[in-house]
Amino acid sequence: MASTLFQEFYSPVTPGSRPLRETGQFKVFDIADLMADFENRPPMGFDRRPFYKISLVHGRSRVEYADRAVDLDGRALWFATSRVPYRWHPHNADQRGYLCLFTDEFLLPVKGGIALEELPVFGPAACPVLELSEGEYAAIAAIFEKMQRESGSGYAYSYELLRAYLLELIYYGQKLRPDLVPLPHPTAAGRLATQFAELLERQFPLAAPRQPLPLRTARDYADALAVHVNHLNRVLKEATGRTTTALLASRVAQEARQLLKQSSWTVAEIADSLGFTDTAHFCHFFKRQTGVAPGDFRTATVV
Repeated sequence: MASTLFQEFYSPVTPGSRPLRETGQFKVFDIADLMADFENRPPMGFDRRPFYKISLVHGRSRVEYADRAVDLDGRALWFATSRVPYRWHPHNADQRGYLCLFTDEFLLPVKGGIALEELPVFGPAACPVLELSEGEYAAIAAIFEKMQRESGSGYAYSYELLRAYLLELIYYGQKLRPDLVPLPHPTAAGRLATQFAELLERQFPLAAPRQPLPLRTARDYADALAVHVNHLNRVLKEATGRTTTALLASRVAQEARQLLKQSSWTVAEIADSLGFTDTAHFCHFFKRQTGVAPGDFRTATVV
C-alpha cells in the first residue's frame, strides 16, 4: 500500500474519472502511509513539479525551496507552487499529517477563471512555511480528513465538495499570514507592480545550460509592459522601495544561488544563461550581491 502511494506521490497526479478538462486533477495522502516504507524510499529530488502541493506536517523535517531552507520540529503548513523548486526531507519515519496535490484546472470552476498564481500563497516566488499551534494543526487536519473521506466516495457532487474543502484550506493558510493577503481595489500603479513581479517570475526556471534569459534589463521589462522605463522605475520604487535594476539583480542572484546549489552547470554556463557577457562579470556581480564568489558559494553549500 505504502509503495503504491509513494509511486503515485512522485508521479503526475492521477486523473479522476471525469474528463481532465472538466475536473483537473486532485489527490490527497496521509503522510503516515507514505512513511510506512521510509527506509526504502528514494530521496526526493529538488525540482519544480507540474502540480501544486499543500502539506500539513508534524515531526522533524527540512523544507528546501528556491534558495532557502526551513528546519521544522513540530507542526507546520506549507504551500508549494509549480513555479518554485522544492523538496521535503523527513528526518525519520515519525511523521504525521497530510498532503494534497492538484492542478490549476481543478479549481477553475470555483475561481471564475482566476489562475492559482493570483492567490497570495501561490504568488510570485511564494512558498510559505507556516508554523502552527496545536489548535491550528487540529483545525487544518480536520479539513484534510474531510477531503480523504470525500475522495472516491461516489457522491455525485464529490468534486464540488473537494474544491470547497481545498479553497477552505487555502484561505485558512492565508488567514495565518495576513501579509499575504492583497489590498482590495489595487491602484493602476499597484497593478503595474504586480504585473512586473509576475513577468519577472515567468522568466524562470532556466531549464538547460545556455538557455538565454528572455528579459534582462529594466528597459526590456518596460517594453514588455508597454510603459516608459522611468515610469516603471518610479512605480516600483514607491511600491517596494527598490529600483527596477535592484529588483532584477536580486532575482537573478537568487536564480544563480539556486543553480550553483542544485545543478551541475559550470559557472560559465550559469553566467551565459543569466545574460552576462563573460564569466568574470558574473563573478563580480555575484560577489557584490552575496559577499562570496560563485565557486566558494558552491563549495560551502551543503545540500
